[in-house]
Order: sequence, then C-alpha cells, then structure tokens
Amino acid sequence: MTIKTDRIKEEFAKRLHDAMDKKGYPVRGRARVLSKEFYISDKGAGKWLNGDAIPETSKIPLIAKFLKVNSEWLLSGSGDMDISNNIKNIMDNNIDLKEKLQFYGKLIPVISWVAAGSWTSIDSIPVGTQFDEWLPPNPKCGKNGYGLVVKGESMSPKFEPNDRIYINPDFQVSDLKTGDLVIVSCEGEKEATFKKLVIETDGMYLEPLNPKWHEKIIELHEGCKLIGKVVGLYREV
Repeated sequence: MTIKTDRIKEEFAKRLHDAMDKKGYPVRGRARVLSKEFYISDKGAGKWLNGDAIPETSKIPLIAKFLKVNSEWLLSGSGDMDISNNIKNIMDNNIDLKEKLQFYGKLIPVISWVAAGSWTSIDSIPVGTQFDEWLPPNPKCGKNGYGLVVKGESMSPKFEPNDRIYINPDFQVSDLKTGDLVIVSCEGEKEATFKKLVIETDGMYLEPLNPKWHEKIIELHEGCKLIGKVVGLYREV
C-alpha cells in the first residue's frame, strides 16, 4: 500500500535535483545547502534528496522561491518548472494572480467510501493506517478532513467519476442549509453516499445534481446520519 507514496517521494526528489541542477549546485553539497537555508539537519535534507521524505507542505513555496522554480511544479509536477514560463500566461490575461494556488497546511488523505461510512473523523482511524493517495492541502477541511474519489454519475456534470472531493467531518448539523453538499451514511448500507441536501419543514432529503438520475429525491430516514460536508473539489486535467 506504500508503493504510491514511495513513488511520490521519489518524484519529488527528482524535481528537487532538477531545480538544484538548474541553479548549478553540485550534487555532493546539496544537502548542506538546503540544511543551512531551511534550518534542518543535513540528514533531514538528505532524505528530501534521496526520496525518503517530503518537506512539510508549508516549506514547499519557500524552497521553490529559493530555487526560483514554480511551487506547483515542485509539489506535484504540474505546470512548468521555470517561473518565467508563466509570464506568457500572464501576458495572455488568462489567469488571475489573486486566485493563485497556495500550498500551505497538511496533505489530505484519501479514504474509501466504506471507511467514510464508518469513520466520522480521521482521529477514528487506527494508528498506523497507510494511505495510497494524498490531496493538496485545503484549510476548509478542518483538522480531521479527508478526501473521497467520486463514483458514478449521480452528481454530474459538476462532479464527474474519479474527481476528488474534500470532506470536513467537523461541522454542526444545525449549520447546514438547503443546497449544501453532504456525505451521508444509512444503516444497512455498506457505503456512504454523496448528494445535495434539501431541508423542508417536514424533514431532510437528499437530491442528486444530475437531472437525468433515476432517483430524484431520497428521504433521510431514522438510521441515516450526516457524516461530512463537501468543501472542495480536486480534479486532474
């Protein structure tokens, strides 16, 4: 289960070396350069370079700034390494710098729909649990947030199969309103479900976003529980 995590570490290490190659740092002295700049041990910096560990997410923009590379590229491999390659996008007026991505905070683990139906927070997951996938930070998730992979087409076209959604389990049910997107688990069901919440005077209901979906309204009966609020979407292009 750690194969994907190991690959992520190895790929980060390769990008880090590529960035340091660009800056002209000799291979043998790179751990020392990073340890002095970011106040960590040579051993800790060596783990970054050897693919044994990834820096805290809050350090990624700082490392990228130091090496003069794109922080999104350094973190995930997306986009161009060279910051100057982004100037063309700016000149084309097709991005808004006010909406730039910020990679601060902790990575969000992706869990299964079966797990989502039985766990209400990450604190409930047994110590030592290994995760196959992590999402970029999202502060809206709260301290116990997690991710899920969308299945099926009941929430199309806004949410498509294989999209990743961010879940915050630490919410007050009394704060929910009609239109909120929620994760619900019902007694007897093996997996949780993802739907839009509808609140009426006579109760709560679930509704798919897909207008062609066969089930239009699902009543929330006794034995069903709201276990998470959807607070974000992550989609690879």
